[in-house]
Amino acid sequence: QVQLVESGGGLVQAGGSLRLACTSSGRTFRTDAMGWFRQAPGKEREIVAAVSASAHSTYYTYYTDSVKGRFTISRDNAKNTLYLQMNSLKPEDTAVYYCAAKGSGSYYSTYEFQGSYDYWGQGTQVTVSS
Repeated sequence: QVQLVESGGGLVQAGGSLRLACTSSGRTFRTDAMGWFRQAPGKEREIVAAVSASAHSTYYTYYTDSVKGRFTISRDNAKNTLYLQMNSLKPEDTAVYYCAAKGSGSYYSTYEFQGSYDYWGQGTQVTVSS
């Protein structure tokens, strides 16, 4: 059974940091392309960042413009875990954050569209106060 479990969300003041983690089970993690998405109240779910599949320790990354320079996506294949380090948080980053997995993803590209993903976590709430 495939499971993606997010953790690390919470309440933080503007300018603060959080690190989200997404632990995968029931899959060959290294062959999955992964992504972080978020959905704010009253808005559609949007891409935040994505990584390619990774046979070793190298992988490709993608960031939406609004988080470039502030967020860092990474993966640890040995731990079957995807991370999102979020620094310099802003109130507009407040949302439910979801991780997603695309089976047999490319090792050379990322996937920015949610329709590309096969599996989703339950989400973790991030709230940034001003």
